[in-house]
Amino acid sequence: MIETEMTLSQRYDEVRGRIADAAVRAGRTSDEIFLVAVTKYTEMDQIRELVELGHRDFGENRVPQLVQRAAMIEEFIRRRAALGQDKAIEPARWHMIGHLQRNKARKLGDSARLIHSVDSLRLAEELQLVGLGYEKPIDVLIQVNIAGEESKSGCPLPACEPLADAIESMAHLRVRGLMTMAPYSENPEDSRIHFVRLRELFEDMAKVGFGDGMFNILSMGMSGDYEVAIEEGANIVRIGSAIFGKPKVEEPA
Repeated sequence: MIETEMTLSQRYDEVRGRIADAAVRAGRTSDEIFLVAVTKYTEMDQIRELVELGHRDFGENRVPQLVQRAAMIEEFIRRRAALGQDKAIEPARWHMIGHLQRNKARKLGDSARLIHSVDSLRLAEELQLVGLGYEKPIDVLIQVNIAGEESKSGCPLPACEPLADAIESMAHLRVRGLMTMAPYSENPEDSRIHFVRLRELFEDMAKVGFGDGMFNILSMGMSGDYEVAIEEGANIVRIGSAIFGKPKVEEPA
């Protein structure tokens, strides 16, 4: 019997169902979990289709793509509203989830609702300058290199609280929580120990009162381990291939 490939809508529903099941196992509800659809390898038609399904949180790894896609989706939603194709119009929320270089920070502007990848004081200082003209602080997460992998960005675990302390002194930034990526493994359970460590740090920092009492976001878990992440306290998961399918690999010429 030949298996048919799932549609985007079917994959999306399956992911949402698994999120709901994981939330129940953790004594929570799916309403407490934000699903960020990662669009790094995705075509615009797929993003538009997800918008039509009612999804509004998207994550990008690169600044130029985020800025461009945010503008295109904003126009797409506006056109749908004008044509009466959406009963409840809600703008898209874009998340900067990739490594952010200091020289790209200004180009990001105010296109991102939340920046997940602040990993150094120098980057925080650059974002502080970017936020000078904004009416409210830029919301950021501190990216933690939980396993100390040389190939990954993120501040070391012991440097997390000092970095948060420094951000607290910046009028135009607000630290909202933590983000991490567990080391890659075929077995999702291998990620659990790393998620537990970050959740424990997150809880300790929340008690201190960082972020004007709004230190309440724990972003961890991707397509391979998001259910484990939810079980261990994540309230944002960043999922790409489980929704959009595996990236297409171009055939060699």
